[in-house]
Amino acid sequence: MELQPLATFRVELAPVLHVGRTRWGDRRVIGIVGGSFSGPRLNGEVLPGGADWQVVHEDGSASIDTRYTLRTHDGALLYIQTQGVRHGPPEVMARLAAGEDVDPAEYYFRLFIRFETGSPDYAWLGRTLAVGTGRREPNAVVYDAFTLT
Repeated sequence: MELQPLATFRVELAPVLHVGRTRWGDRRVIGIVGGSFSGPRLNGEVLPGGADWQVVHEDGSASIDTRYTLRTHDGALLYIQTQGVRHGPPEVMARLAAGEDVDPAEYYFRLFIRFETGSPDYAWLGRTLAVGTGRREPNAVVYDAFTLT
């Protein structure tokens, strides 16, 4: 198995909506307001809409669950879903929560990525698993995506 670079995604985010503590943890909804992606196999824009339906657990780790829509450079629409985890030392996670710029080497942020589309040109994405490594910026998430071959 090998990793093949797909694209770098920059997903711009709305302010965090705190739903509150549920039986799963601290539920947060973070709307997606736009962005872009570019790489050797995929280029285009992140469309407004969708969100990260995130849970922050007692140990400070976050379960990531996003769903949103992409438009490729040639007009195809892609549905994307990511699921992952972000964790690190409490002081690092506190700095992230405060909106500070934190070196991604100080915390762990990994994703599974799935795609759906009706476009014949991008049908291969629906038959491909992808993974990513991410970093959180004050108003965006940036992640490098790779297909598993």
